[in-house]
Amino acid sequence: MKSIVIKEPNALVIEERERVEPGIGEVRVKVKLAGICGSDSHIYRGHNPFARYPRVIGHEFFGVIDAVGEGVTDKKIGQRVCIDPVISCGHCYPCSVGKPNVCTSLVVLGVHRDGGFSEYAVVPAKNAWLVADNIADHHAVMVEPFTIAANVTGQVQPTEADVALIYGAGPMGLTTLQALKGVYHVKQAIVVDRINERLAMAERCGADWVINNGDKPLADWLEEKGIKPTLIVDAACHPTILQEAITLASPAARIVLMGFSSDPSTITQQGITGKELSIFSSRLNANKFPVVLEWLEKGLIDPDKLITHYFDYHHVIDAIELFEKDQKSCCKVLLTFDK
Repeated sequence: MKSIVIKEPNALVIEERERVEPGIGEVRVKVKLAGICGSDSHIYRGHNPFARYPRVIGHEFFGVIDAVGEGVTDKKIGQRVCIDPVISCGHCYPCSVGKPNVCTSLVVLGVHRDGGFSEYAVVPAKNAWLVADNIADHHAVMVEPFTIAANVTGQVQPTEADVALIYGAGPMGLTTLQALKGVYHVKQAIVVDRINERLAMAERCGADWVINNGDKPLADWLEEKGIKPTLIVDAACHPTILQEAITLASPAARIVLMGFSSDPSTITQQGITGKELSIFSSRLNANKFPVVLEWLEKGLIDPDKLITHYFDYHHVIDAIELFEKDQKSCCKVLLTFDK
């Protein structure tokens, strides 16, 4: 089988490997589609401290089960599945309180263990989620990105009274926007970014307002409109954003951080306690695959509004470079493996 392997930072090869066999409690998936994420780029460039090399990257993938390991009774050959990349122990404290995404022995496919940028991938059977017939293949591969939004919204519990402000119109921000508007029906959703083409994508995804904060300070725009956001989502993850969010937030608002920066943020505690703000953080997803699959079955979200490019996996370097360099026209890039 052919696998996309990062031998070391900036050294990517398409390597012929022996086809993997599923072990006890595992299934083998013939991969059809896989999505490129920022974390794949970070591993390729040597910027992910958790990755170990050599590594088959890819944690967003979809395919068909073609082999079943010993002890697997709930999965069958021929079933269409999307894969949850979060592998947890099930018994540590985070797992016991419903947060397997921060398991103390967390393993993430494509990071700590070989992932889905391969013609075949072996995964725990419990991580392979069956895809309904009415969900298209190219929507099924998008389940994992939308689980990030499901994890965020599951924590902050949006309501129809919320005025949401989203920093960043990349894939994380746009999936969260679709969830806020299509699933939770928030009163207003505002998206801020410095790339007009990304803001146009946000409008297509349901944003009520978009603002380029490179042209005009966000604080001035909100003051002119008389808006105090009750829910703020940081999907841009610049260290300066948290303090600005604290300043702009309505009393009793919720702020959620979707990513991380290694640079420190300077914040004033009084701004948090004076308004009794709640600050959340979110990593990966905690059992959100069935949630997103239900959203898709009900037509509450539309992955087509995020998918901008397809590449045959043989052209993966071109695909990653486009993803890295073309933020104006590129949002979600999918690799095709099914030939």
